[in-house]
Amino acid sequence: MSEVRPFTLAVPQAQIDDLHRRLDMARWPEKEPVQDWSQGTPLATLRELVDYWRNQYNWRACEARLNAFGQHVTEIDGLDIHFLHVRSSRADAVPLIMTHGWPGSVIEFLEVIPLLTEPAEGMAFHVVAPSLPGYGFSGKPAQTGWGVEKIGMAWAKLMERLGYDHWVAQGGDWGSVVTTMIGRQAPTGCAGIHVNMPLGRPTPEDMASKNPAVLSALQRLGYYQDWDSGYSKEQGTRPQTIGYSLVDSPVGLAGWILEKIHAWTDNQGSPFDALSKQQICDNLMLYWLPATGASAARLYWESFSKIGEGVVQLPAGASAFPKEVIPAPRAWAERGMPNLVYWNDLDRGGHFAAWEQPELFASELRACFAAMGVT
Repeated sequence: MSEVRPFTLAVPQAQIDDLHRRLDMARWPEKEPVQDWSQGTPLATLRELVDYWRNQYNWRACEARLNAFGQHVTEIDGLDIHFLHVRSSRADAVPLIMTHGWPGSVIEFLEVIPLLTEPAEGMAFHVVAPSLPGYGFSGKPAQTGWGVEKIGMAWAKLMERLGYDHWVAQGGDWGSVVTTMIGRQAPTGCAGIHVNMPLGRPTPEDMASKNPAVLSALQRLGYYQDWDSGYSKEQGTRPQTIGYSLVDSPVGLAGWILEKIHAWTDNQGSPFDALSKQQICDNLMLYWLPATGASAARLYWESFSKIGEGVVQLPAGASAFPKEVIPAPRAWAERGMPNLVYWNDLDRGGHFAAWEQPELFASELRACFAAMGVT
């Protein structure tokens, strides 16, 4: 059995200096000829973030925080998997594996982990938060095949390796796809799953529906396909090509990711309404420092066509946040999760639920797994 090794971040100052030099030397395009985000990340907004990144942001604070949580690496199927592992002081805590997505990272969970491990009341969890293959400080696959099916099996191996024989799984974005795959695979020990991006596809009958919830979902699905999915088409077909820009240019990386943070969060017009500049830069650093622009994008090439496939027989729960990218009405989700024991429509929050609304997110997990009777 491969060992679990401690992982401590100590980024050389030369890497920070190189980032600053690149930010200083950036060649900017002209301002967009529109007054909104319809052509992509506006010049003024990106300059505001980059100015903060260059002149005010302190990576060392994030580095120290990650190290304080407890970082580890273990090899699974020839690839190093990086993960946070934070155990609760509670003897009755339930082991939980949480999976992030793109363009996120384990940074999404920094605020919610303490709420899950040491709650004032209610269910507590031992939290395992791995970085997806090719993301953060996990290894970059050198061969094809690291799609969501393999990741789901790898996460089950990780929980077994950590000594957990009874556990639950949670995810959003790609984490939702991976967690749904775990529910489909039903590995020994997994008692149930929760997702905050419920998956579902419309049927021909849905296309003719007059139900307001279905009509809204169809409208937003159409908008996504027409105006919001260019990133996925590029990363799903030519991840290497976009990877050169994302690995070489911090401004390009920031513009690519900030567009989605704006589009997918519950904000009042600015991405900084939902997430602070510090939070956004912390997340950017987990793409910039390990140069994962290409390797992270390859998950789209591997698995974008797999989203929504299969049927989950394990107990499942879902929390539907109002600003989710592609909302799936409960009836759509139930087709793939017939044992759906928990569903809740929330009144605030977006795609990055744990990041945007940590307290609400934590309460959703406790309610979901309590409804399953998980102990």
